[in-house]
Amino acid sequence: MYATYIYKEVASLEEQVRESFEDWRNELSEQHRIRLEKMTALQQAGINPFGGRYDQTHHAAEILNGFDTYENQEVSVAGRMMAKRGMGKASFAHLQDMSGQIQFYIRRDDVGEETYEMFKSLDLGDILGIRGKVFRTRTGEISIHAEELTLLCKALRPLPEKWHGLKDVETRYRQRHLDLIANPEVKDVFVTRSRIIQEIRNYLSSKGFLEVETPTLHNIPGGAAAKPFVTHHNALDLDLYMRIALELHLKRLIVGGLERVFELGRVFRNEGISTRHNPEFTLMELYQAYADYNDIMDLTEDLIRTVCIKVKGTARFQYQGVEMDLESPWRRASMAELVKERTGADYYAWADDAAAFKTAAALGVPVAKTATKGQILVAIFEEKVEETLIQPTFVIDHPIDDSPLAKRKDDDPNLTARFELFMTAREYGNAYSELNDPVDQRQRFMQQMEARARGDEEAQMMDDDFVAALEQGLPPTGGLGIGIDRLVMLLTDAPSIRDVILFPTLRPQG
Repeated sequence: MYATYIYKEVASLEEQVRESFEDWRNELSEQHRIRLEKMTALQQAGINPFGGRYDQTHHAAEILNGFDTYENQEVSVAGRMMAKRGMGKASFAHLQDMSGQIQFYIRRDDVGEETYEMFKSLDLGDILGIRGKVFRTRTGEISIHAEELTLLCKALRPLPEKWHGLKDVETRYRQRHLDLIANPEVKDVFVTRSRIIQEIRNYLSSKGFLEVETPTLHNIPGGAAAKPFVTHHNALDLDLYMRIALELHLKRLIVGGLERVFELGRVFRNEGISTRHNPEFTLMELYQAYADYNDIMDLTEDLIRTVCIKVKGTARFQYQGVEMDLESPWRRASMAELVKERTGADYYAWADDAAAFKTAAALGVPVAKTATKGQILVAIFEEKVEETLIQPTFVIDHPIDDSPLAKRKDDDPNLTARFELFMTAREYGNAYSELNDPVDQRQRFMQQMEARARGDEEAQMMDDDFVAALEQGLPPTGGLGIGIDRLVMLLTDAPSIRDVILFPTLRPQG
């Protein structure tokens, strides 16, 4: 009885699966159904629509750029068929691989009737392998005369509309694979992104920095003023935070004697989405023992200029129609100096917080009721000055109220030895002489906790483990964080951060 019951249950499930599959087929577009039928016909003819390994000896660009070397030589290329014409006894088609497109010529008498008939049934988007000799057509186009064609993958969905490519921005971001197929310039952006990251690694390695990896899940979200994402570890029954910065673990490594370290990694901030912000982004942080923020400014300028020249061939270029000059020495100016230049407001003339409030009100800059003099300076800077900083500018000497992890300046304990790098009215980097006084650090964490209790969700929490590490002795250290995505935007002339992140965060459809 039990066996009969199980048999009926299995049969019922199989029937449900068959019905679901048929329902799926019935909902497909006509082109999708036709391609499925072609797939079935190939299988019935003994041809595998989803082939295996293929010996790809060359890429399209290599052949096109080296025709004198490859003329009459046999090559094997593989890629996606993007166009074809002529359906008699001979045809032309274009194959697209990672490097670009190349034409191939296929003739029934060369490949055989069976292969040629299969080719005629193939669709744009199908992935093929072509083996043949390189030649130039009578019209002058470098091509491959096919001697063998191999179907490597049958594409069951059609490509984006042939003549216009994929232009809808939302679709491009949601279906990046189609974006890369339809818009070759998109592929170039991400190839450049990879080169930028590699050149950063090369530069830092040449300066004696050791690349390390630190945890993504943190007990305490420290190292930046940002809202974290919260997750839960079931086995430990413990709430954890996706890291908002790399800083605190890296500085522990400096305590441990690794004098120069850096990390390239993803960080996560539970904030809004815009052309400049994505909740998940790539950050590079480095720390150098026995250095201060002046040394790090020198390193930052040289690093970005070097990477720019390596990738673009020049340190002078246009970004969104604006001429950028990364070659000339970069300006270094204090936040107070820049605010005074732009607005006339003099930080050093404010006797107290009340005087700062009056200035902010006169300038129309909104500030919190609990804001301090230093926080008001930052607010005025963000509202009135940031938008004017187009060429590379190091904004130095930030108020201590806004810099809980930075070292105080010896000549003014209300300011810190900190800088932010601005270009194109955006922040690209944040750095400082690291606070290595554990008593001062504990007091600042406590002040941050007070701010958090007053409702500041981005204020930092107390990190006893980090303070304990500082009590072991952190040598004088300079640190730096650079937003990789924004740097890639700059060096690829991209207007939005979504253009340089392969899979940006999007609201679900439906």
